[in-house]
Amino acid sequence: MIHPKQLFPGQTLRGILIAAVASLVLAPSLSKAEPKVEVLHWWTSGGESKAVKALMDEFSSNGGTWTDMPVAGGGGDAAMTALKARVLSGNPPTAVQLKGPSIQEWAEEGALGDLDDVGKAENWDALLPPQIANHMKLKGRYVAAPVNVHRVDWIWANPEVLARAGVSMPATWDEFNAAADKIKAMGITPLAHGGQSWQDATVFETVVLGIGGNDFYKRALIDLDMSALDSPTMVKVFDQMRRMRGYVDDNFSGRDWNLATAMVMNGEAAFQIMGDWAKGEFLAAGKKPGTDFLCSPTPGKGYLYNVDSFAMFDVKGDDNVAGQKLLAKLIVGENFQKVFNLYKGSIPARLGVDMSEFEYCAHRSAYDMEVTAKIGGLLPSYAHGMALRGAQAGAITDVVTKHFNSNMSSADAAKALAKAVKQSL
Repeated sequence: MIHPKQLFPGQTLRGILIAAVASLVLAPSLSKAEPKVEVLHWWTSGGESKAVKALMDEFSSNGGTWTDMPVAGGGGDAAMTALKARVLSGNPPTAVQLKGPSIQEWAEEGALGDLDDVGKAENWDALLPPQIANHMKLKGRYVAAPVNVHRVDWIWANPEVLARAGVSMPATWDEFNAAADKIKAMGITPLAHGGQSWQDATVFETVVLGIGGNDFYKRALIDLDMSALDSPTMVKVFDQMRRMRGYVDDNFSGRDWNLATAMVMNGEAAFQIMGDWAKGEFLAAGKKPGTDFLCSPTPGKGYLYNVDSFAMFDVKGDDNVAGQKLLAKLIVGENFQKVFNLYKGSIPARLGVDMSEFEYCAHRSAYDMEVTAKIGGLLPSYAHGMALRGAQAGAITDVVTKHFNSNMSSADAAKALAKAVKQSL
């Protein structure tokens, strides 16, 4: 108890009590918020797990607390289902792996926080390629941070299997078919593939690019031009997809992509058509490019890109907001862009990152991205959510998967493709 004689001149007991209460109320707001994030992502394979741990470790070393929320499934469909449930319950995660038009869709719903202050402070406009930066913005303001650039149109191969068959990496689809026929005759699976809709779509878009060319890809899978979707060229694409179906093994249904990569790694299959996250699996297993595995772009003169990024959802709490700002800053930071992409198999989204530690496939990817950008060949992947919104992408993939798993003719598939897209608009 405070005795009146202990008061300073002019003080009253009531005044001291008011000051004490005010200090208790203000104390939390005066203390610095501790950065905290709950991160929803679908990076669960070997190479991906190492990559996300690099981000987790850097966040923790900067005083942050990370709560991991991995949802298995390479295409991210399960993660998006989990996200919708969290948002509908009024409890969204603080940070979510999102990409392409999905970023704008969530932003238009008012679900995302604003990162423009971080983007301006860190000079993102100067550090990111304009085409990549635009995916991260809504109405000119940053709402997401890019982690990397993945090239989708890759063929991965087992060099020992190719040598035994007397074939080399194919430069055209005719060469691919000839090599696959020889390998199949040896009793080895030519194409390691997982029967999941997003994997079917991945193969399909590389065939569209290779057979139709850059302009046709843009007309068909970005502009949704009906005359391209139902065209003789698209019939040829489906003809090639029918050939591809004959090159996969009987047990492909439901197989995860990393298990298909393991088939190539172990010599059970010759080729896999998959983005360069497959390279992360080879590297995580201690394999060396050029010796233990081969990489080459699928036939064509374009570059299909998939950019992983994190969007920050609108959440309450100074600690959550501080965590979002710190995470966004670190993601585009030079150190993280290098370390993460060395594990992930992709290349940095940030310009000017030292790539001396990267291997041949990454250098080829970076070079091709620069060259294709100059000839109109740097194109967003439809199969990986970069080119189209969900309804249109889903309509295309449904037809592709139905054709791949049935006896539907190529002509009927092209007609069904145009019809499905038209109905989805």
